[in-house]
Amino acid sequence: MFRNDVPITDELVRQHGLTPDEYARFRGLIGRDPTLTELGIVSAMWNEHCSYKSSRKHLRGLPTSAPWVIQGPGENAGVIDIGDGLACVFKMESHNHPSFIEPYQGATTGVGGILRDVFTMGARPIAALNALRFGSPDHPRTRHLVSGVVAGIGGYGNSFGVPTVGGLMGFHSRYDGNILVNAMAVGLAKTDAIFYAAATGVGNSIVYLGSKTGRDGIHGATMASAEFDESSESKRPTVQVGDPFAEKLLLEACLELMASGAVIAIQDMGAAGLTCSAVEMGAKGDLGVELHIEKVPAREAGMSAYEMMLSESQERMLMVLKPGMEAEAEAIFVKWGLDFAIIGHTTDTLRFVVKHDGVVMADLPIKELGDEAPLYDRPHIANTHQPVIASADVPETMGSAAALKALIGSPDLSSKRWVYEQYDHYIGGNTVQKPGGDAAIVRVEDGPKGLAMTADVTPRYCEADPVEGGKQAVAEAWRNLTAVGARPLAITDNLNFGNPEKPEVMGQLIGCLKGIGEACLALDFPVVSGNVSLYNETNGVGILPTPTIGGVGVLDDVTVHATIDLKREGDILVLVGATAGWLGQSVYLAVIAGREEGAPPPVDLAIERRNGDFVRELITSGRVDTVHDLSDGGLAVALAEMAMAGGIGAALPETPAGLATHAYLFGEDQARYLLAVHPETVPDLLYSASAQGIEAVAVGVTGSDRLTLPGGETISVAALRDTHEGWLPAYMASQPAGVQA
Repeated sequence: MFRNDVPITDELVRQHGLTPDEYARFRGLIGRDPTLTELGIVSAMWNEHCSYKSSRKHLRGLPTSAPWVIQGPGENAGVIDIGDGLACVFKMESHNHPSFIEPYQGATTGVGGILRDVFTMGARPIAALNALRFGSPDHPRTRHLVSGVVAGIGGYGNSFGVPTVGGLMGFHSRYDGNILVNAMAVGLAKTDAIFYAAATGVGNSIVYLGSKTGRDGIHGATMASAEFDESSESKRPTVQVGDPFAEKLLLEACLELMASGAVIAIQDMGAAGLTCSAVEMGAKGDLGVELHIEKVPAREAGMSAYEMMLSESQERMLMVLKPGMEAEAEAIFVKWGLDFAIIGHTTDTLRFVVKHDGVVMADLPIKELGDEAPLYDRPHIANTHQPVIASADVPETMGSAAALKALIGSPDLSSKRWVYEQYDHYIGGNTVQKPGGDAAIVRVEDGPKGLAMTADVTPRYCEADPVEGGKQAVAEAWRNLTAVGARPLAITDNLNFGNPEKPEVMGQLIGCLKGIGEACLALDFPVVSGNVSLYNETNGVGILPTPTIGGVGVLDDVTVHATIDLKREGDILVLVGATAGWLGQSVYLAVIAGREEGAPPPVDLAIERRNGDFVRELITSGRVDTVHDLSDGGLAVALAEMAMAGGIGAALPETPAGLATHAYLFGEDQARYLLAVHPETVPDLLYSASAQGIEAVAVGVTGSDRLTLPGGETISVAALRDTHEGWLPAYMASQPAGVQA
């Protein structure tokens, strides 16, 4: 079982995801033929998922620093200073391929992995979010995938004890063969107690902690670095199996051990398992690592060094401990019922050595495993811009009330209550604003400070114009945080794209990164962590470019924030931001007109910042408590959501001169917010906006139990709510004949 003389054939190299050139590069690096274990190690370290060989050249242009940034990209998670000696630790990662193959376990281990990224840094997780994309509702597998993924997210988060407070879910046929499951976690730590991965000190013990190692998840990272085909189901054994109760024990044991002062360095075993964690700890500390693989706790007999090094079994950690504190550390883990084993030590050789019962299974240069990974400047094609669609070119095929009802009952805009009611969003007792608003709010410890968090992206914009789409994704996350009164601080990104070997896909990635970078710079909203997920493609059909943005902001006092629900009759509706009636790439164009085309709305970042700062000051000064940012579906959909949330109707009496009614109601112009304002406050608000060059106008009034639209069309709030709430439960309850869920 432990043979090390397996011949390395061209076919074996191909099965490990290496190109002939990459294998030749590796062989030249070590000066000989590799062992099978070494081939497995390099396949893990040099695959797309771990090495970012197609993207890291372009990621370098993102803004990653600010006075409040403690740790940017490059560690397990990003860290920002939120004041009072506290830090917010957060990151988002994908588990797309595993979730398509085995939706429940794929989603659970995605949640588990991102939680470990956060508490590896010394933070206690306080909230989780997710961003989900599924195929067409008509596709025979979609219900099964939705059901499994949602159950997996809820099952892990609820059992672990972290509230799931926000997220998004959308449908499109381009995700039929490759769904997206992006998981985000947010935690709290002391600013002077952040833990990092870099090992220090020669001869220090390397300790394995947590659950035992099995054969699940072997080659998981390699699977995530290749597109799918008809054989995808055969990859089910590469999907890891999660145990949230073991993860909870691991969290408490790790935090207790960190508090003891025993920890020099820590790394969770995520993608590529023991291989990636050990190499990164040594390489970051400019040290070598020697592992004795027979000492790794195993749950299956006869596991080879190859299997041990590539297993992605969950709930495992690797640490470097201070000399003489091994016994104290072991006692902590034994108390929590977890495995503890000293499996190696640091060296001064800059070599990564893996032994089994004294036999050398791998002996590789440790720095070069990362530093010498292939770096590609792949050919790319810049996007060809689509024409601007005038509102006159989009005929009104139905009345405004009927169109509004159709939109708020459509798959993407319908209520996702069926999803988030399966999540515990109050566990921990600090959730101030639950799912359903612009951003979730979680109290920091005993308050009054709070954190706001959101995840957002508009893939159809990114496909039509990657640069504008990238800008809009960041601006939308920034608006979501602003709309509750939070000061946006930083983002994490999850860059989901198709096959980067296709120039048009590479062009989408580069374009979106350009837009993201411009927006982060203009909005003072740096990137502190993230993940790149490529090869999201099946049988040559790639997903829509989906650079999901997770944003975090701070509120000085959680009792002073805004929500979307209309609260009083007689409030004046004030629209902040200019309306041109942009219908290109709008939901109205897709759902009502059946067209997915045109240029997306342009994003003026200076106006975004000016309008957002204005709205935030209104909230924090206590003058406004009802705010909703305008995005999918424009003004009418935003107002309908506010009315349904508050159970109060409203009237928009007229369409402004020069605008078609459907463009006014459903256009998706950017940098806009809808406010419900006490009448006595309106004059000063409008004067202040005018003095700052901000377009703001009173557009209606709240009251009654109906929405009244320009032209006198009305629809009851109750009818809107029935339609809005009804689609997803009805869809999930139905089952086409002959389809096995």
